[in-house]
Amino acid sequence: MLAASLNAYLGTGALLVGLSAAVFGAGQIVLGVRQHDGRMLRAGNRYAYVLLGAAVLAFAAMERALITRDFSLAYVQQVGSTKTPPLYNVTALWTSLEGSILLWILVLAGYTAAVAWRYRSRREDPLVGWAMVVLFAISIFFFFLCLTASNPFKEAATITADGAGPNPLLQNHVLVLFHPPLLYLGYVGMSVPFAFALAALITGRVGEGWLLETRRWTLFAWGFLTLGIILGGWWSYEVLGWGGVWAWDPVENASFLPWLTGTAYVHSVLVQERRGMLRVWNLSLLVATFSLTILGTFLTRSGVVASVHAFSNSSIGPYFITFFGVIVAVSLGLIAWRGDRLRAPGVIDSPISREAAFLANNVLFSVFAFVVLLGTVFPLFVQALEDRKIKVGAPFFDRLGVPIGIVMLFLMSIAPVLPWRKASQELLRDRLFWPGWCGVGATAVALLAGAEGFAPLLAFGLGGFAAGAAGRQLVLATRRQGLRGLLGRANGGMVVHLGVILIAVGLTASNSYTRTQQFELAPGKSVTFAGHTFTYEGYQDFDTRATFGTKAFIAIDNGQQFAPAKTTYKGRGIPVPTPSVDTGLTRDIYLTLSDPVPTSATDPARITVSIKPMVVWLWIGGLLMGIGTVLSAFPGKRRRRATDPVSARVPAAAGDSDGGGELVTARG
Repeated sequence: MLAASLNAYLGTGALLVGLSAAVFGAGQIVLGVRQHDGRMLRAGNRYAYVLLGAAVLAFAAMERALITRDFSLAYVQQVGSTKTPPLYNVTALWTSLEGSILLWILVLAGYTAAVAWRYRSRREDPLVGWAMVVLFAISIFFFFLCLTASNPFKEAATITADGAGPNPLLQNHVLVLFHPPLLYLGYVGMSVPFAFALAALITGRVGEGWLLETRRWTLFAWGFLTLGIILGGWWSYEVLGWGGVWAWDPVENASFLPWLTGTAYVHSVLVQERRGMLRVWNLSLLVATFSLTILGTFLTRSGVVASVHAFSNSSIGPYFITFFGVIVAVSLGLIAWRGDRLRAPGVIDSPISREAAFLANNVLFSVFAFVVLLGTVFPLFVQALEDRKIKVGAPFFDRLGVPIGIVMLFLMSIAPVLPWRKASQELLRDRLFWPGWCGVGATAVALLAGAEGFAPLLAFGLGGFAAGAAGRQLVLATRRQGLRGLLGRANGGMVVHLGVILIAVGLTASNSYTRTQQFELAPGKSVTFAGHTFTYEGYQDFDTRATFGTKAFIAIDNGQQFAPAKTTYKGRGIPVPTPSVDTGLTRDIYLTLSDPVPTSATDPARITVSIKPMVVWLWIGGLLMGIGTVLSAFPGKRRRRATDPVSARVPAAAGDSDGGGELVTARG
């Protein structure tokens, strides 16, 4: 009991210290700002490091409890087990409700301390001070939640000899080590730009200065969220056995919603920096992005939606929905209060300009987000009002989402070649020449490869068109500056665009041209499907410390042997499919073993075979998006940074994305 008490005492004590640090830190900074007391401001910021230390200690205490199998804690009984392999015993911390909130606290405390350290020389700046207050306020909510409704250190009523272990779907692939933490780095990272946005509203410094302070924070948070979503699709593909990467599941949508509004913000913030426009719009996008992370957390952790990703019913739903309401009310109230200072000095001069394309892009992202939100929460309203359950499935999202996606591809083709303010016909003709031919070439290649159907061919053509526009800008940049020309938002963004295009083409091909067939094969028998030969060479039962099940051995084209299986985890007693995938650059062969599994040497095996084109392009595209995000975060050779924290670069003359401009002070 000594070790058990130590884990509980350490964890609970650390959470109490963290909550106290957040309260005292916020209080001291508020008093320091109001009294113009630099000493109090400096002292208040130091509480961020106490907050981080407390979060690390609480996290370490829970990991210690899981590693040492401390079954005196209820949470360890729920997700820990002596049968669980060491890796998944570590990742078990974030596989259920209480531990996931603890991970959120660790990431939030890390961001809060990072902001305090980054602006340590400007601790007396009210903008930084109020941003820290907002971060401390968010921390107060999550530490309080972790001490009350979602306490991972609650002791169990009785001590057991073993626990159930993690959910079987969360202990059979190494991606569980990366996917949730990356999502949290993206989710929680959006707290930083949100905090600076509220600070700008509170201080009245609503010009373009606060955008400069948060540019990299936003880019990296968006990049982490992007990689988290991509890895989530990869996990779904490798683990769930259905052969897809995205099912419009409510929990998938919960991560996609802030990605959509965050992507819109990343684009439209360029217009505000360049032209001083879209101030209210950008603030609203940031508020929406952070609010949707809280709403998504409510959906995934309150038990209101049924999903393989969601956690069971819990009592934290009212906490999150109340916090969501407070965030929206306070944010909208501040925007209304500063409405007179938020009037944009610039206007769109021409519908054929880069700012007009960005505005259209923003409208599409917002409409897409509304469609996804509507399809996700509508069943909840129906259940609450009429006490009946309905499901909004993939046909709804595909029917509305595919046209929006196609128009987005078109805008990705046009926007990179448009100048600011206004474009002439001659300029457009010159800049669209090679991208247009790339689109024609992509369509021709697709036709030669056997592609058919208007929508897929249109997507392939627009993908080539958009890739040509992005490639054109990258070629011009590297001609002028060498590889250094890839740095900066404009050119790093083009690398991101190339990644998006690869994902769009990969999704189009895999969704439109997948061929699936189920076969029942006797031992030694073969079948030919889609130009490949599949031979059943026998089965094998297996029984390990953590699992037992059956695998079937399938040779493809009389060569390499693959082994799809049905696996049961002993702690949970739930059989799950374990697919086997032959991955190639142009196609994947996806094998699953279906019931009934063979139990003797003469029994046939029921195998489902799917031929899925270009799936690997999704993962390559995700990698490109990550690389592009990093390139975007570093200033290009021609970028000039404003020295005044409330000033911004606003080019006075029209030009291309890499053109020059005056350094104009823009104060709120």
